[in-house]
Amino acid sequence: MNPKTWTIHEGVIASIPRADIDTDQILPKQFMKKIERNGFGKHLFHDWRYKDVEGNIQNPEFVLNQGPFQNASILIVGENFGCGSSREHAPWALADFGIRAILSVSFADIFSINAAKNGIALVRLKEEEIKKIQEEVQKHPGKTLTVDLDTLQVRSDEQNFSFYLEQGSVDRIRNGWDDIDLTLREEEKIRSFESGFFTEHRYLSVSWEA
Repeated sequence: MNPKTWTIHEGVIASIPRADIDTDQILPKQFMKKIERNGFGKHLFHDWRYKDVEGNIQNPEFVLNQGPFQNASILIVGENFGCGSSREHAPWALADFGIRAILSVSFADIFSINAAKNGIALVRLKEEEIKKIQEEVQKHPGKTLTVDLDTLQVRSDEQNFSFYLEQGSVDRIRNGWDDIDLTLREEEKIRSFESGFFTEHRYLSVSWEA
C-alpha cells in the first residue's frame, strides 16, 4: 500500500504561524532539479531549517528542528499557505518529509489541487479555531491531533472541529490517485469513445495511422 494514502491520521502537530508562506519558502527553486517525487523532504523549508547553503547545519530556532516537533506530520500555518508558483514540487517536499495534513484559514488555489494528489489534506478552519489549536500546541509541545476524512473532523483531547473537504480530494488521499490514475479509471469509456469516433469518421482513422 502507498504509505501516503490514509483515511484517519493521528500525528504530532507543529505550528508555523506565518501568513503567505509561498512555494519558494516551502521548497527553494535551486532544489527542483529532479523530476522524481522522492528526496525533496530534506530541503523542505530549507532557508529556515538550515544556517548554511548545503543544509548541514540546522537552525535550532526553527520549529521542525526542535525535539517535540522533529517528527511532526501535521502543520498549523498562517493564511494563504502555498501561494506563489504553481509548481508541484512544494507538496512533493511536504509529503516526502511526512506531512499528511495542514491546518489554516485559507490556502492558495493551485496548491490546494496539488496537495491532494500527494496525500496531503488541507483543513480549512475558522480563525478562532486555529487560535485554539495553536494555544494547545504552545501549552503541550509534541501534542498529537487526529484528522478524520470519514467524519471530516479534527480531534484532540480537548476539542473537536468540523471542516469541509471536497469528495474528489478525499478520494485522492484515500486511494493515492493522481491525474493519470483518474484518467485510467475511465479507460473503458475512452476506448469506447475512440472506437465509435473512428468508426464514424473513417477518413480520420486512416490519416491518423498514416
